[in-house]
Amino acid sequence: MDSNFRPYDYEASFKRLKDILNQADVNYEKTDSLPDREKLTYSNGFYAYCSALFIDIRGSSKLPSKYRRPTLARLYRAYVSEVVAILNSDPYCREVNIVGDGAWAVYNTPRRPDIDDVFAISYALNSMIKVLNYQLVKKDLDPIEVGIGMSYGRALMIKAGYSGSGISDVVYMGDVVNQAAKLAAHGNQGYFDKAIMVSEVFHQNLSDENKELLTWNANRNCWHGDVIRKDMEAWYQENCK
Repeated sequence: MDSNFRPYDYEASFKRLKDILNQADVNYEKTDSLPDREKLTYSNGFYAYCSALFIDIRGSSKLPSKYRRPTLARLYRAYVSEVVAILNSDPYCREVNIVGDGAWAVYNTPRRPDIDDVFAISYALNSMIKVLNYQLVKKDLDPIEVGIGMSYGRALMIKAGYSGSGISDVVYMGDVVNQAAKLAAHGNQGYFDKAIMVSEVFHQNLSDENKELLTWNANRNCWHGDVIRKDMEAWYQENCK
C-alpha cells in the first residue's frame, strides 16, 4: 500500500474503531471458493476455501553480513523477479505478496485438479532455484536454499485499510495461511527436511501420481519432497553443467 499524507484526527479514529467493532457477524459469508475482490467492502468478508503457498530463503538474515549492498540487491531482485513470475503463472492465482525474502500467494482451488496446479507451481520454483544457484556460483556467490510450504483450507478474506483514504488491501487470514507459512519455515530446515512441505489435507487432494512424489515427514507432521519440473530440469542439465 502506497502512502498518502493525511493529518490524524483522533476523534474520527475512535468513532471508526467503534463502528468496525460493532459490525454484524452475518456480514461474513462462508463460500466454497474465493469471491471477486470487487465484492469486498469495509463492512463484509468471506470465509472461503483456497490454497496458500509460501516460499522463503533459509538463513537470509546472514546475507547482509556476507555481501555488499549492490550484490545483495542483485541477488534479491533476481530471486524475487522469478519467484513472482512463477507464482503468478497460474490463472487461479488471486494474490501475490512479497515480505522481505519471502513471497506468498493465494489460489482459488475449488476443484481437486486446481490443487495439483498449485503443486506444479512449487516444483517449478524448486527447479528455478537450481538455475539461480548455478548463476550465483558463476558469480562466486554461495547458493541459497529455500523452503516451500503449501496448505489447503478456509481463509478469511477481508478488505482492510483506511476508509476514504484510497489506502486499502485485501487481507487473507486463517489456518490455511498460517500453516503454509510454518511449513515453508521447515523446508530445508534440517538435514532430513526436503525443500517442499505439504499439509496433510493438501496431500489428500493431490492426484495419485503427485502423492507418490512425496514422503511422510514424521518430525514435521507433513509430506515433503525435492520435486522438480521435468522440462526445466532437462534445460538445466543441458545448459548448466
